Amino acid sequence: MTATAPRQQENPLAEGLALRRTPDPCALIIFGASGDLTHKKIMPALYALAVRRLLPPRFAIAGVARTEGDDDSFRQDMETAVKQHARDPFRQDAWDELAAQLHYVASDFADSGGEDKVHDLLGRLDEEQQLGGNRVFYLAVPPPAFPTIVEALGKRRDDRGWTRLVVEKPFGHDLESAKQLTATLLEYFREEEIFRIDHYLGKETVQNMLALRFANGIFEPIWNRQFVDHVQITVAESIGIEARAGYYEHAGAIRDIFQNHLLQLLALTAMEPPIDFTSDSVHNEKVKVLRALHTPGPKSVVRGQYGRGFIEGEDVVARRSSTSTTGAGRTRPSTCAWASGSRGTRRRSRSNSRPLRIRRSRRAPRRGCARTCSSSTCSRTRASRSRSARRCRDRG
Repeated sequence: MTATAPRQQENPLAEGLALRRTPDPCALIIFGASGDLTHKKIMPALYALAVRRLLPPRFAIAGVARTEGDDDSFRQDMETAVKQHARDPFRQDAWDELAAQLHYVASDFADSGGEDKVHDLLGRLDEEQQLGGNRVFYLAVPPPAFPTIVEALGKRRDDRGWTRLVVEKPFGHDLESAKQLTATLLEYFREEEIFRIDHYLGKETVQNMLALRFANGIFEPIWNRQFVDHVQITVAESIGIEARAGYYEHAGAIRDIFQNHLLQLLALTAMEPPIDFTSDSVHNEKVKVLRALHTPGPKSVVRGQYGRGFIEGEDVVARRSSTSTTGAGRTRPSTCAWASGSRGTRRRSRSNSRPLRIRRSRRAPRRGCARTCSSSTCSRTRASRSRSARRCRDRG
C-alpha cells in the first residue's frame, strides 16, 4: 500500500477572480533622462514596479538627453537616484535585473540627425528582445522642446505595435500655446495615444482624496456649502529651485504649481460624485468645477519670491528676476454645492516641512437667532470650526 500526497484544496474565494494581465513587451523612451524628474520620480517608480515584478518580461528603457554619457554611466547615475529617492528598500538583485534593461543615447533632437541614434537603438532592441514595435515615449523635457520631438517621432512612426505618448506638465505657457501644442500632437498621434499627465496626481495620498470624499459616509454628506465655510489648500516643499533655474525662470510658481497641481487638488475637493471612477467620468466632473471657477482678481492673488542666493554653486533665481517662487490665491466655484463657499490655495518653496494640507472650516450654528436671523454677517454667529486633512508629508 503506497501513501498518496494529500490533495491541495482550492481556495473558494478565488473563484471568478481575474488574473493580473501580463503587460505587453515594449520599450520606454525617456526624453530628458538626465533631468530632475527622471531622477526623483520616473526611475524610482520604475524600480518600485521592478521590485513587485509588474514590468513586462520583455522590456527596455532608453534614456535620451543632451548630457554626454553611455550605458554604464547612465546605469550608475540611475542607481544613485534610486538609492536616494525610491520609497522601497534598495535590493541589489532587483536593481541588477532592472539595470540590464537600461540604455542611453546622448542626442539633441534639435540637431539634424539627432533622432537617428534613437531610431537605430530602438530597431536593435526590437530585434534582440522581440518588443513588437511597442513604444512608450515620455517627454520629461521643457515645453519648448515638445514640438520638435513630437514632429520627429511622428514622421518616423510605423504601423508596427502600439504607441503611447506621455506629455508632462506644464502644457504650454498660455491658452494659445496649449492649443497649438494640442494641434501638433494630433497631427501625428491619435487622442487615445496621448496622455497629458500631472505627476503630482500619482502620489498615493493625493489619490486617497477620492476615497476620503466618496467612500466616507461621514464626510461626504457634509462636504458642501451648507456645512463648510471655506477650504484652504496648501502645497509646501522643502526644496528650492536647485538646478531648475533655467526652467523656473520661464515657469515660476504659477505655471509650475498653481495651474496644474493646485487646480487639480481644488477640483478633487470640489467635484461632484462621478457616475463611475473611469478616467472620462472623473475628468468630466473636474471640468465642471474648473469652468465654474471665478477668475481671481488682483486683490485675490499674492505673489512672492525668496531672496537671491546660491545652493551648491547654482543660482536659486536668475538675477533681476521677477519670477514668483511662492504665492496665494482665492477663488469661488459657482457650482450647486459650493456657490457661496470659497477656495484658498497657496504654494511655498523652501519650507521647513513638506505637507499637502487641505483645511475645511465648517459653518457653526448661530445662538439665539437661528430662526429669525438669516444674515451671514450676524454678530451672534459663532466662529467656524476647522478640520484639516494633512497629506503627503515626505511621501513619494
